[in-house]
Amino acid sequence: MATIVNEKGSISISPDVIATIVGISAEQCYGIVGMSLKSAGDGLAKLLHLENYHKGIKVQIKDNLVNIDMFVIVEYGVSINAVAQSAKELTKYNVEKYTGLKVGKVNVSVQGVRIGD
Repeated sequence: MATIVNEKGSISISPDVIATIVGISAEQCYGIVGMSLKSAGDGLAKLLHLENYHKGIKVQIKDNLVNIDMFVIVEYGVSINAVAQSAKELTKYNVEKYTGLKVGKVNVSVQGVRIGD
């Protein structure tokens, strides 16, 4: 839980709220088709639906510094490096903009590639 304190009181922000912002940010990135489970141990990445995006995101908060791990599935034919870099930048921007917290690291793990519909 992150807490922001000022002269008017305090605001506590749950990691789930940050995970929701991360999921929405990922959804806005060209080339990302969705989130995947944090551990695709069997080698098969499962595409998560919007209401379950938090299962594909790990948020750690220490001293109000947020570190994020995202587990994504990308579209076939896109530059994985460019998509991951875009996801990192947009996620960092949105979390800092909407929460007022500082983001330390954003790690993007590509768990799979989806071919067509």
